[in-house]
Amino acid sequence: MSVIERITKSALKKTLLVVVATGVMFSTQAFAAEKVYRLKLAETWGPNFPIFGDATKNMAKMANEMSNGRLQIRIDSANKHKAPLGVFDMVKSGQYDMGHSGSYYWKGKVPNTLYFTSMPFGMLPAEQYAWFYYGGGMELMEKVYSPHNLMSFPGGNTEFQMGGWFQKEINTIDDLKGLKMRIPGFAGEVMAEVGAKPTNIAPGELYTALERRTIDALEWVGPSLDLRMGFHKIAPYYYTGWHEPGSELQFLVNKKVWEKLPADLQEILRISMKTAAYDMYVQAVHESGKNWVSIKTEYPNVKVKNFPPEVMDALRAANDKLLKEHAAQDPLAKEIQASQAAYLKQVRAWTDISTKAYLDNEAK
Repeated sequence: MSVIERITKSALKKTLLVVVATGVMFSTQAFAAEKVYRLKLAETWGPNFPIFGDATKNMAKMANEMSNGRLQIRIDSANKHKAPLGVFDMVKSGQYDMGHSGSYYWKGKVPNTLYFTSMPFGMLPAEQYAWFYYGGGMELMEKVYSPHNLMSFPGGNTEFQMGGWFQKEINTIDDLKGLKMRIPGFAGEVMAEVGAKPTNIAPGELYTALERRTIDALEWVGPSLDLRMGFHKIAPYYYTGWHEPGSELQFLVNKKVWEKLPADLQEILRISMKTAAYDMYVQAVHESGKNWVSIKTEYPNVKVKNFPPEVMDALRAANDKLLKEHAAQDPLAKEIQASQAAYLKQVRAWTDISTKAYLDNEAK
């Protein structure tokens, strides 16, 4: 039984719903006579999109059941609202009450949003969750989103992402020059710095763009989703990752809508988003592990590669250069970078002596 099923079944069995964070007890019979709040959520993904779409459905189901029907959330996928990369504006304006997408998609509008998805050479999922909830990440995210009438919450982690599917092998840094690649966020800026031509394309258009050679390469997620997209059929080289070590999606909420919700429904929504995000992370790990076996056994022609040391050195140097430039231009960017760097230094020491040491010992 999943985390979500346990929570919702428990909620249904109880006569009273206890909202732990407030310490207040509410009668479910009293709930029935109270106002029903109906919210609309726009997601970047298509209908029934696996894993990402599961997170929104799970969140909406939990919110509905824990509120005894007082909080109902309708989900509109990209085919309905027709603007997969327009979720930020639609929630900001109030056209939609909520959204589910990726924070770094908005860097062209608000550059500092890119820090809250994943950063090249940055934190792993567990490290990043710790930063969000205990290291000041949520407070910094509020600084970025609040001026835009928005609240942002972690919305599910894809775990470590692969470096992408390529039509040709990458042997030197010169092989990246002029290469047209779908790669969003700060990693796209890094690729541009070394001579590539990055672009961002909506998920539903990725396969066609690669098949028609509109782009030469793309990164999407990893085995959890890449096999379903069919990229292995049209690009033989599958590179390991560097750019998104712990990619966190986001739930966006219109701030004015949030403030109109009663305190108990705010808490129910908060818990529903947090639990659905964690469940998506676990699901992504499961699917990647399962699909990695499929890649090795059913698709032996896929050539799994590491980028050569020369390429990795150039990418890291470009990343460091761009971080300094962003920090010099924007005090808030400097504050966010300093927070992430300090937290990574602290938590990575533990990761090295725990997780990394365990894996190293197992490999011997």
